[in-house]
Amino acid sequence: MKTDTIAAIATAMAGAGLGIVRISGPDAVFVADRVFFEKGGRKLSETKSHTIRYGEIREDGEVIDEVLILLMKAPRSYTREDTVEIDCHGGVYVVKRILEAVVRNGARPAEPGEFTKRAFLNGRLDLSQAESVMDVIQAQNEFALKSSVRQLSGSLSRVIREIRAELLHEVAFIESALDDPEHFSLDGYSHRLKVIVNNVAGKVEKLIASSENGRILKEGILTVIVGKPNAGKSSLLNSMLGEERAIVTEIAGTTRDVLREQMNLNGIVLNVIDTAGIRDTEDVVEKIGVDKARQYLEDADLVIYVVDSSTELDENDFDIMDRLVGRKVIVLLNKSDLHAKTEEEELRPFLEKMQNGCKVISVSAKEQTGMDELYKAVKDMFFFGELRFNDEVYITNIRHKTALENTLESLSLVRKSIEEGMPEDFYSIDLMNAYEELGSIIGEAVEEDLVEEIFRSFCVGK
Repeated sequence: MKTDTIAAIATAMAGAGLGIVRISGPDAVFVADRVFFEKGGRKLSETKSHTIRYGEIREDGEVIDEVLILLMKAPRSYTREDTVEIDCHGGVYVVKRILEAVVRNGARPAEPGEFTKRAFLNGRLDLSQAESVMDVIQAQNEFALKSSVRQLSGSLSRVIREIRAELLHEVAFIESALDDPEHFSLDGYSHRLKVIVNNVAGKVEKLIASSENGRILKEGILTVIVGKPNAGKSSLLNSMLGEERAIVTEIAGTTRDVLREQMNLNGIVLNVIDTAGIRDTEDVVEKIGVDKARQYLEDADLVIYVVDSSTELDENDFDIMDRLVGRKVIVLLNKSDLHAKTEEEELRPFLEKMQNGCKVISVSAKEQTGMDELYKAVKDMFFFGELRFNDEVYITNIRHKTALENTLESLSLVRKSIEEGMPEDFYSIDLMNAYEELGSIIGEAVEEDLVEEIFRSFCVGK
């Protein structure tokens, strides 16, 4: 582990009322003393920890800025190292000047995520907590933020450590029994172990099952709007966004490429993709857009199928409905302000094939009617009508999900060995593999290269 002193700008590189330069490491206080001059002449090294001092940052006798200095001595700091934070005026140039002065006086520029990496290496955070720091920074809604904060406080770590403790106890018992059969009997043990493994597997399966909701909470619902040309898809997008983002004309095939927008629906993030109208066409450019629409439909969490209720269903509608089988779909009978030629009853044979009893809503994108019912349907479909955060642990990280899936596979091998009457040392091998996979989540069994890769994705200054 590096023991030198690092420094970085901890605030955004944009004009603001306040900027922060952070210094961490064994020489943090001495580096700060070389550039900070308190009004009363006292050195920072003579100051008590967790105090704030007022003075100036100077270099070569020149005053760069008036600042406040926050001093946090080890181990009572984010990194568990001596840490100094310089609060200065938030101009981009002045913050850069202060960082340059700090670097010239003994610190080195921090790498991305290096402060949090040091917190991890010094035992201040485990790896899952460290990763949640970036999730907190990138949270796009209240629920993603609350989930990230809970993981930062150790909610996931506690669950993982409890499961690992159960597995380690069984491994220790098997090893003891194999080494000292006179004092540790394995009679009937396979039956007892099977019950324990099933219980642990249930906990792991529950965590894996939470990953879908966790991903949606973190990233938002990938929502694809589909329909035949001129059904009103772009008008619907504009209505949902409350502004004219998509071009709307009476000409069928106006939308030829995908248009991506993000909206916050009372705490739910929708990543909305407006697609080209799906139909058979000889137009080369439009055909590319139609192919993209079909491709995005395959990956969607939610499909909003817009039907032009003022026209009769045609082969393009039938083609789209065939592609929606088994998906989460909300059907909008658009143009309800016009005389209806297509009603819900005509869609019923196709709706029955769709997932979760597809909801049909009559709307008018032009008149902006039916939108509240659409938003309620989204909440009902993904959150069972209750948009509130509970104490459940959500898996929001693909690395964690993969490790949990590998854990479940190892537990399955234990069960297989029990059923086939294999020797107990076979149990021990797979139990230990499960133990180590879980350890990779919290950083207790992880390669150094993976640690480097994780923190490389962090922002500088954190």
